[in-house]
Amino acid sequence: MNDVDQDSSASPTATRPQRGIKSYVLRAGRMTSAQTRGLEDIWPRWGLSLADGRQDLEAVFGRRSRRRVVEIGFGMGGSLIEQAESHPEIDFLGIEVHAPGVGKLLDEADKRGLTNLRVYREDAVRVLNECLGPGTIDTLQLFFPDPWPKKKHHKRRIVQPAFIDLIRTRLKLGGTLHMATDWEQYAEHMVEVMQRVSGYRNVAGEAASPFVVRPEFRPLTKFEARGERLGHGVWDLMYERDE
Repeated sequence: MNDVDQDSSASPTATRPQRGIKSYVLRAGRMTSAQTRGLEDIWPRWGLSLADGRQDLEAVFGRRSRRRVVEIGFGMGGSLIEQAESHPEIDFLGIEVHAPGVGKLLDEADKRGLTNLRVYREDAVRVLNECLGPGTIDTLQLFFPDPWPKKKHHKRRIVQPAFIDLIRTRLKLGGTLHMATDWEQYAEHMVEVMQRVSGYRNVAGEAASPFVVRPEFRPLTKFEARGERLGHGVWDLMYERDE
């Protein structure tokens, strides 16, 4: 589930985009004791806020990391936790608006003793605009965003030219935008959007297909594994900032 206030006016120079069409819907739900613990007890240590303003990520993580990875819409956090645990040398920053997912991620990170993970419970457009400086991200991950399959809802899709251009400004030169979806029509939409923006190179190169095989570093989620058993496809796209 992604967490972006989709604003067609968002641009690399914008600092406070006007409220636009949201690509998410906040839903109320019960919190488990573990999720509540994450939000109440762990958040003060690992949680970040828009009110903190522009971040010095070396200060946030307390070190000069070899790589910094941002994941937008991490859901319940399983993939992000697995990556952070498998790669302690990399700093991970998750952005998600849904409280249960944020709480679960924080609770699990604490139980595993992870120190290379920080979290925003905020709208991603505002985090990118207001909190992360230009050229500060090595990789931005967007895994299984809401496909909004009905045509009348396509405007709610997170993958739109203005947002992709904003991501480019936050990526380092040579940094990577990695997207994945299990909806073929959304995968095609992603390709079309990427063809409309500048400053990216498809990692697939001149291959017949614009998609890449799932990299080993992207964990196979339970949902994805179940889909594969049922014959459902999954499409990964990787683009490198080249200007």
